Amino acid sequence: MLWSALRGGDMQQAFIMLALSIPAVVLCLSLHEAAHGGAAYLLGDRTARDSGRVTLSPLAHVDPWGFLCLLLFGFGWARPVPVNISNFKNRRAGMALTALAGPLANFITAFIAFCIFIVLMPHQGYLYTGQGNAFLYALGQFVLIVGSMSVGLGVFNLIPIHPLDGSRVLDAFMPFSWSQKIQQYQPVILLVFIFVLWSGWLDGLMSLAINGELRLALRFVSLLMRL
Repeated sequence: MLWSALRGGDMQQAFIMLALSIPAVVLCLSLHEAAHGGAAYLLGDRTARDSGRVTLSPLAHVDPWGFLCLLLFGFGWARPVPVNISNFKNRRAGMALTALAGPLANFITAFIAFCIFIVLMPHQGYLYTGQGNAFLYALGQFVLIVGSMSVGLGVFNLIPIHPLDGSRVLDAFMPFSWSQKIQQYQPVILLVFIFVLWSGWLDGLMSLAINGELRLALRFVSLLMRL
């Protein structure tokens, strides 16, 4: 993401990436958190809705550090959405579905963004050839960033480590006694996770997920064009 452009020393590309990435980050985070709140509301919990979190307004969702990480590295987080599990008919299933709604919203967003990017691909040579439509080129780059960040945000949050969404999804399929034991080791697990992030081991997983969804969008657009 932006960090790659900065490391490459291409300041012009880094500036373009920054201008396009800031609104992309805001959109990805807002959709993710609004989906959590909306899912909780549909499942019977009004806490997020009453707290003003079922909205696309970034002011309600953005966490400064999570915003910066998503901007630089392609994965991050937002302010947690308040949920009262006692309002769910099935507490564990309700919490799991609410947690899953955020990453799912990101994957849907990424699919739509990649489809738009593929449609705009004929205009992507603008920067290098001086030909084409500047607006369409910028739009193509923007939706590509939205798609990549959405996949990164979705995959990152599905990692089953507290407080990420994946831990709440995993809890729904795990005996309660196992969940309690894992909680005892959370500090150690978190330290290992931070080391994994720092070492860049997640980069390959992110690239694989992004390329996979991009190929899926390409197949979908190709199918529509043949109809």
